[in-house]
Amino acid sequence: MSVVPIHSGGVVVITGASAGVGRATAHRFARDGWRIGLIARDAEALEETRREVEQLGGTGLVLPADVADAEAMFAAADRVIRDFGTIDVWINDAMVTVFSPVWKMSAEEFRRVTEVTYLGFVHGTMAALRHMRPADRGHIIQIGSALAYRGIPLQSAYCGAKHAIRGFTDSLRTELIHDRSRIHLTMMELPAVNTPQFDWARTHMPRQPRPVAPVVQPEVIANAVYQAVRRPCRESWIGLSTLKVILGNAVLPAWLDHYLAKAAFAAQETAEPVGEERADNLMSSVRSLHRTRGRFGAEADDHALVVDGPMARIVPLAVGALAAFAAGLLVGTRTGAFAHTRPVRSRADRARKFLGTIGAARR
Repeated sequence: MSVVPIHSGGVVVITGASAGVGRATAHRFARDGWRIGLIARDAEALEETRREVEQLGGTGLVLPADVADAEAMFAAADRVIRDFGTIDVWINDAMVTVFSPVWKMSAEEFRRVTEVTYLGFVHGTMAALRHMRPADRGHIIQIGSALAYRGIPLQSAYCGAKHAIRGFTDSLRTELIHDRSRIHLTMMELPAVNTPQFDWARTHMPRQPRPVAPVVQPEVIANAVYQAVRRPCRESWIGLSTLKVILGNAVLPAWLDHYLAKAAFAAQETAEPVGEERADNLMSSVRSLHRTRGRFGAEADDHALVVDGPMARIVPLAVGALAAFAAGLLVGTRTGAFAHTRPVRSRADRARKFLGTIGAARR
């Protein structure tokens, strides 16, 4: 795996930089003296992030913009070029979601989640390419989710957007390869992360949302992103739960349909009722909740398994082997090949043994 020489003073642009993973990532780059373009809707929250960045040794540039607005994104990129002279890395992170069954959501809510969580990535990528392609250099990082591979209940719009980001990124990658471009493109699939999104995401459920365990701190993701800049890879899977979700869906998708239908509703709610005064950030920002970490720190880990580079090439082989094993076991059961051996476990039992408790991942 090649290591790209990245020196202090590089230029990175981060969307969703006012809170959660985006804010933690800004802190991580600041520690190595980067100049950082900070994009989000709330100018005051971005000013807080800028002060933190400069206290840590970086330089921050506040760029208030809604990622759903393509022209605003192009203007933000132009401003970075005017002030910093270049863009080395662009990180698309901004997102919104709605916790709800499909039939309780409005078309307007679906549209807004799609415009921010999917089209916001498209707009950011296009803005970055406008400046990276003439220079034939740069690195675009898409902050994705294990839900780009496996949809779960109550987050259909978000899961759809994450699937779309993955398809868009794969298409773009082939175009860059065709042009022999030296621009790097990395997709990072995340587990559940302890960010403020569970306090300010819109919900149509009776109880307050929560991440599906296991949960990691946003700094874990920030460190993985920084390492991806130093050692570019096609894709990075963060957290054992992400690995389980992606492999489990490849091997036993129908079983996962039923497992998630049974387990993933209660797993996304606390016991606390949703109050009438609860504000959400779907259409506009919620000023008081901008921070790096959410309120699930007591259960959040400060480290996680990261699978990328050579390991990511091994994983598909493991999936194929597991699928072949599962198919052979099923055929053997049906043909009586194991009639005189120990009774074979049910498919569900085998799945549970392999997957353990699935942490359906979210940021």
